[in-house]
Amino acid sequence: MGLDLSAYSVRTDLALEAHDLASAGGMTIPGIERSQYEEEGVRVSVIDITSQEGSQAVGKLPGHYITLDVPALRQKDSDLQDRVATIFAQEFEKFLHKLNIGPKASVLIIGLGNWNVTPDALGPMVVENVMVTRHYFELMPDQVSPGYRPVSSVAPGVLGTTGIETSQIVQGIVEQAKPDLVIAIDALASRSLERVNTTIQIADTGIHPGSGIGNKRRGLTLDTLGVPVIAIGVPTVVFASTIVNNAFDMMHNHFRKQTANTGHILGLLDNMQEQERLQLVKEVLNPLGHDLLVTPKEIDQFIEDIANIIASGLNAALHEAVDTSNVSAYTH
Repeated sequence: MGLDLSAYSVRTDLALEAHDLASAGGMTIPGIERSQYEEEGVRVSVIDITSQEGSQAVGKLPGHYITLDVPALRQKDSDLQDRVATIFAQEFEKFLHKLNIGPKASVLIIGLGNWNVTPDALGPMVVENVMVTRHYFELMPDQVSPGYRPVSSVAPGVLGTTGIETSQIVQGIVEQAKPDLVIAIDALASRSLERVNTTIQIADTGIHPGSGIGNKRRGLTLDTLGVPVIAIGVPTVVFASTIVNNAFDMMHNHFRKQTANTGHILGLLDNMQEQERLQLVKEVLNPLGHDLLVTPKEIDQFIEDIANIIASGLNAALHEAVDTSNVSAYTH
């Protein structure tokens, strides 16, 4: 019987990366439709997982996934940030139409994560910057201008600081506030450092708090909350084992340019399958304190920028009175 290496698969929360891994070598996966376009430095990829076969192949739930990939976000170009916020708003509007969420439907925004841990602070930072209006509809509905909808938001904290499962807190809020839609924002894990804080994923499959760092938590989904859930995620961390594993790939590709006999340099590693190599890397790293999570040293500024982009894009997408054709990432 062969070794079960599923625990040593490359760790990624991005459907785009999972699809790239599963379709390596140009293989077509049944039950998955993919398209993409590029606009002014922003690559937008759309993946629809339409069958259980496709879902199992990539390890992601069936659903609709949109990924905005913007490598140049690291350069702190304010014009680019505005373009990303604009494209995000327009793509999010399409999501709302796809789910039949009308312009007056009420929305609850959940900022998942921990204020005190920078790579995990994305959700709370977005919540701080979104436009909340539900209280106006409750207290003075006749004074609300046309083009706005009831929006509420909350950052429920994490299990380690509240002692309560996030899903239970959110479930209680949903029962009381009765929104028509929940938007959950969380930090993710990627298999590539290049994607950290330069990629935004939107999905209609809900979200599992803590899943980015390997914790198994009860999800925030249509099944658990009773209302549609759109998940917005940004990779802010990479597992150290994934980085080391990628380094082997890069070395292999580098040496292959110099010689056909890469096995002479890399030895046994040259013939190892990716999962076997990842298993070896994790076994080496475990005595050092298990698998480390790595984030760029500029994470403070990166996460603030991308939180502003998401908050501005949401404000424009959720309220008709806010123009989605020209969104500023710093106007709230």
